[in-house]
Amino acid sequence: MFGALGVPDPTRGFLFDLDGVLTQTAKQHAAAWKLMFDEFLAQRARDGGEPFVAFDSGADYDTYVDGKPRLAGTQSFLASRHIELPMGTPQDPPGAPTVHGLSMRKNDLVLELIRTQGVTVYPGSVRYLHAVRGAGLPCAVVTSSANAGQVLTSAGLDELFDARVDGLVALRERLAGKPAPDTFLAGARLIGVPPGAAVVFEDALAGVAAGRAGRFGYVVGVDRVGQADALRAHGADVVVSDLAELLDRS
Repeated sequence: MFGALGVPDPTRGFLFDLDGVLTQTAKQHAAAWKLMFDEFLAQRARDGGEPFVAFDSGADYDTYVDGKPRLAGTQSFLASRHIELPMGTPQDPPGAPTVHGLSMRKNDLVLELIRTQGVTVYPGSVRYLHAVRGAGLPCAVVTSSANAGQVLTSAGLDELFDARVDGLVALRERLAGKPAPDTFLAGARLIGVPPGAAVVFEDALAGVAAGRAGRFGYVVGVDRVGQADALRAHGADVVVSDLAELLDRS
């Protein structure tokens, strides 16, 4: 049933999330979310005389923002704290007390972290990608990040993919973000593979749920932070801590 790549045979296409699956930029995203929200929450506490409760870069990140488009992540966390802000516009300055303003501040912070720290790849993921390409099978990267192009180029991975569906494409094509399956479905269309013959690789709970909702042939959960049970509960067919495990089990 399983081929040399550790996924059901025959699988004809591969759809990879970026942050946390291929690159270690998930850590930088989590840090940027925390910096942005803690700035906002601290100012709100000072202005309102309320206690300051910091953003938890573990539980809050995993539950409310990981894998989601930036605006949706901002809205989701604010709703968890029962905070209502105006939506604002893309022209709002970074850090303005609007959903767009806070989201722009987060983006500025993550770009600065990536610029100063660089992009680190997961060696097992690169090994797996080269095995897929060596087998002549098409690949797409599917991510909510609007900075995917810069990250892939910095990581030296851009030429390994036949297609990219990122936050910019989702905005242009009006694709709903994860946990909706729309971006993964778009990735499958771009590489010419029906969902039932494609494998989704995801580390985020929202992304795994998107893979299951899209009725893809196989959903691989990548557990980087000790949430294997939650990944299975959201629809992963198998959970690995590193993609190279799939090669070792084939």
